[in-house]
Amino acid sequence: MNVLMVCLGNICRSPLAEGILKNKVNSKYTFVDSAGTAGYHVGNAPDPRSIKVANDHSIDISTQRCRKFSVSDFDSFDVIYAMDKSNYNNIIGLARNKMDVEKVKLLLNEINLNNEEVPDPYHDSDDGFEKVFIMIDKACSLIAARLENR
Repeated sequence: MNVLMVCLGNICRSPLAEGILKNKVNSKYTFVDSAGTAGYHVGNAPDPRSIKVANDHSIDISTQRCRKFSVSDFDSFDVIYAMDKSNYNNIIGLARNKMDVEKVKLLLNEINLNNEEVPDPYHDSDDGFEKVFIMIDKACSLIAARLENR
C-alpha cells in the first residue's frame, strides 16, 4: 500500500503525517510519502517547528525534503490524504478520471466523516504544532490499524 500525505507547502502538516504514519506501519508493506500542492518550498526540510514537535514524540522527520504534488502521484499511490478542503480541491482539480478522484480523502475523515480539516499551524504559535500533531496522530493510528488488518 502506498500512501501520500498532502498539504499546501509540504513543510508543516504533511511531513508530520508522513513521519507519524511511517512510525506506525511496517515499511515492508506500506510506503508513505508527502507532498505539497504548491511548490513554494521544493527541496527544503520541513519547518523547524514540525521537526521539533515530531522529535518531542520520538519521530525524526529532519531528512524529509519538500516536493510538489504531481499528476503522476495518482499512479504511484493507492490513497492520497489531503489535510484540508482547499488542498483536497487542488488535488481533485488535477484528477484525470474517476479512479484518481476516488483515491483522494480528507485525513480527518478517518476519525469521523464531518469533513474536518487539519489547521495550518504555519502562522500559529508553537502549541499549534502540538495540536496538529495530536490530530494527525489520531487519524494515523486508525489508518495504521486498518492497514495491519488487511
